[in-house]
Amino acid sequence: NSPIFKHAYPETGKDIKIMGMRNGRDLTLTVAMAFVDQYIHNEAMYFERKEIIRDNLVQFVNHKKNSLDNVTVHINTLDDPSRGPGGMYLTVLGSSAESGDSGQVGRGNRVNGLISFNRPQTLEAAAGKNPVNHVGKIYNVLSHQMARRIYKEIKGISGVTVFLCSQIGKPLDEPLTATAKLILEEGVNLQDVEKEVASVIHVELAYIQVFLDELAMGNHPVC
Repeated sequence: NSPIFKHAYPETGKDIKIMGMRNGRDLTLTVAMAFVDQYIHNEAMYFERKEIIRDNLVQFVNHKKNSLDNVTVHINTLDDPSRGPGGMYLTVLGSSAESGDSGQVGRGNRVNGLISFNRPQTLEAAAGKNPVNHVGKIYNVLSHQMARRIYKEIKGISGVTVFLCSQIGKPLDEPLTATAKLILEEGVNLQDVEKEVASVIHVELAYIQVFLDELAMGNHPVC
């Protein structure tokens, strides 16, 4: 959003969201960037400009990656050239507010009923969001369900935190990453529980449609 960048790329709106996922020494950046339609004359120009901007971002992060080996940049991953105007992130003012991404919801209690400042937690607000396709709500509740099952069903575990991260355009049952952080009881090794933990996560993702139906019916409270 710097003046220099906006001068070079006036088609980029100011509503920009960036999600980063680091895996070891590799970093994946997913950028949601609203394009301003008055600067885009046709579909070919949209995808051409998007690729030029992506190359610019890759050059920028490569100069700053320091201890990282690889940085991958994705922009507007929901785009689909086969869908015409509907397959492009075009706006009038450069804001996602034009697409219904609006409204305010309280970001107080988490879905487990607690405000835990010293524990990992999401900033997504689950209440009032669509239980069918709002991934922030869905993964918020699902990660707690996974953690609860792992804790109750697998012996030797005294604490569980499950992290789910999505990428725009990816199916709900194919998260960008699904990770469980475990606190093991004394004398228990990771190898003793690893396969069982992975099995719980895989099963929950495989039956995510059942979970979505339950969520829509109000069977999972969102405090």
